[in-house]
Amino acid sequence: MTYNNCSLFKNIGQIMLRIAACIPLCLLSFYAQASQLGAKVESEIRFDDRSQKPQRYQYRVRVYPHVMLDEDQYWSVNAFAVTGEEFSSSHNTLDDGTGDHFYLRRLYLRYEKGQNKTEFGVIPTYKGRVSSTGLSKDGFIAGIRQVVGMQNGRFEVVVGDLDTTQAEEAFADINELNYAEVEYSSSFDGPLNYEISADRVLQQNFVRGELRYEGNKQTTYAFELINRLDTSAKKIVLSVETEFNLFNQTAEVFSYYAYVNDEFGQRTALIEDFLATGHGVAFELKSRFNDEWPIEWFTKFEAYESNTRVQFGLKYGFSL
Repeated sequence: MTYNNCSLFKNIGQIMLRIAACIPLCLLSFYAQASQLGAKVESEIRFDDRSQKPQRYQYRVRVYPHVMLDEDQYWSVNAFAVTGEEFSSSHNTLDDGTGDHFYLRRLYLRYEKGQNKTEFGVIPTYKGRVSSTGLSKDGFIAGIRQVVGMQNGRFEVVVGDLDTTQAEEAFADINELNYAEVEYSSSFDGPLNYEISADRVLQQNFVRGELRYEGNKQTTYAFELINRLDTSAKKIVLSVETEFNLFNQTAEVFSYYAYVNDEFGQRTALIEDFLATGHGVAFELKSRFNDEWPIEWFTKFEAYESNTRVQFGLKYGFSL
């Protein structure tokens, strides 16, 4: 392939990515007065005490507006705006002198019918549940996702642009096809599910696997492994998630052990639940006060070798 042909394909890719970012905005503006306009809002305040850093009081607001474009509700335009200023950071700190950040991070067109889904624009980093070895729930990718339902599972392909970790640049400098992911998820006979995937992000190649065992309706065990191919650096997560009754309310507990190599690279800062490299454990408990007062409380403890972190706070969410 000649240099001119490579440049042509690169320019076509740049044009496609810019169109991907603009189309959902046009559709959202056109349907802004539609009766099928809705939104979900999530808010949180927390106290955060991390070793070797000052104690912080922080807050987060997530807003998920959407517009359904047809009566069957297959087509929709979706957006996501949240506090915070980095890819995997969505909290603002009170009185820290840096300002109150709130950025539009995603805007995309979605078609979803059954297990099949297409997303086009500045899209989420996930297709459903967020894994401990997956990219942050608050992140963004400029590109396209295709999910195809199969007889025994689902197959996913994502291509696009991911080369910034700053939320304010989510819609800026969309000019290169540098992110790719393929994933297959399925289940064995019974309660055992698995995922296998390969991706290229930040000019590095990774393979990832996940096994999840649902012991009963309340308890799930998981093993996750992600490996960087050029260095063999890896992240390993063993986790347990369960429910029990606490003060006549359902309480959820999530605990895990994790190990991350120092040579894992920049992707560590993009992964969900990342605190530090090395060996670590975490324990999180959350519940509600009562059925009439829809406010959740939570507490979380993390320890990674020389780093410890304690959080507790309140969450409140509603839909419009």
